Amino acid sequence: MEILVCIKQVPGTSKIDVDPITGVLKRDGVDSKMNPYDLFALETALRLKEQHGGTIKVISMGPPQAKDVIREAYMMGVDEGALVSDRKFAGADVLATSYTISQGVRQLGSFDLILCGKQTTDGDTAQVGPEMAEYLGIPHIANVLNIIEVNDTSILVEMDMANTIEVAEINFPCLLTVEKDIFQPRLPSYKRKLSTKDREIKIISFKDFEDQNEHRYGLAGSPTQVERIFPPSANTDRETWTGTPEELSSQIVNKLRQFKFV
Repeated sequence: MEILVCIKQVPGTSKIDVDPITGVLKRDGVDSKMNPYDLFALETALRLKEQHGGTIKVISMGPPQAKDVIREAYMMGVDEGALVSDRKFAGADVLATSYTISQGVRQLGSFDLILCGKQTTDGDTAQVGPEMAEYLGIPHIANVLNIIEVNDTSILVEMDMANTIEVAEINFPCLLTVEKDIFQPRLPSYKRKLSTKDREIKIISFKDFEDQNEHRYGLAGSPTQVERIFPPSANTDRETWTGTPEELSSQIVNKLRQFKFV
């Protein structure tokens, strides 16, 4: 089975600046980590390989420092990795990002299964995976909770439909986005870190793409623009009350009425 996992490097903190003109997160100099949801997709791929054989590749889109998450994937057991990176891709919205990654996937060959995390912690749109599948012309299922059965031509999965759990069978090649806790992600291996420290990471840039229309990438290819973005504000206000149980109960009720909760 040929499996591709899409991973992303995201900020490791909520304390991050925003470009006031473009509305894009300023990632330079910010501590980063692998998107937590992608760890579940990686673990799913690794277990499928253990059970059915094959190879696992990862693809990421980002600046050169995003190689770090590919190195981490190598430490978990991934065979090959590629980074889609070019200044022309900066500022992409979900549509331009999906198209860019789909073009990168085409450069890596064909796959039976493409796995994505449900969403990213810096965007939370949960749109990139399904949009990639549309650009690649393959079927997809989102919110996968469990993999029931895999055969030579298809995969049977459970998916979370908010109020129900549905079972669906989908033919290869296909794309799945997986929920958190589908499997417990394994820890990176220090032994694999040493053995893969010189393993190549393929760099894919704009010049490698079949589609050379610059208006489909980056800010130029983004039909949506962020009107306003800001880091979450921290509310540290607190009050300490003392008194009898009856007095404290009365204070709580008064406070709830003050905030119009009751």
